Amino acid sequence: MNPLMRDTRLSTQRSGAFAIGGSQPIALAAATLLVLVAGVAAVMFARAHTAASPEAERAAAVRQLQASTAHTSEQLLEKTTGLESTQQESIDQLQMMQDQLQTVRHLLAAQQADTKRLSEQVAALTESVNGLRQSFASAQPSEPSPAPAHNRSLHARAHAGGSAHDHRRSRS
Repeated sequence: MNPLMRDTRLSTQRSGAFAIGGSQPIALAAATLLVLVAGVAAVMFARAHTAASPEAERAAAVRQLQASTAHTSEQLLEKTTGLESTQQESIDQLQMMQDQLQTVRHLLAAQQADTKRLSEQVAALTESVNGLRQSFASAQPSEPSPAPAHNRSLHARAHAGGSAHDHRRSRS
């Protein structure tokens, strides 16, 4: 063979080898890019079909939180209403007890006034009785012995006359 041709063939082989070796990094980069694009597309496709995007999840969480807040607010309103009615009942009972206490105070004051009046009347009667005792003691004569004897004889006659009168009745 021609030595010149031989060189050309070698150079062609070398340039083909170099061209294949040089095209491999580009193919590798293209394949990697293709895999990345396919992965992103798959993720986007999955999100589109499942509708589980972060925004949708947040919106659902917000709706659930609002529902929970509304339910809690309703419960608080019910409890507040119950407490208000219980408080009103307690106020009514307290007012009734205060009215009863006022009535008892008036009755007690009236009873104390009656007790004071009766006590004053008893004191006046006691003074009157003591005055009568003193006037009776000073009005009695200094000779007490004949008067009681005279009273005894009158007393004896009254019993004797009454006894005779009783005998007459029993005989008739």
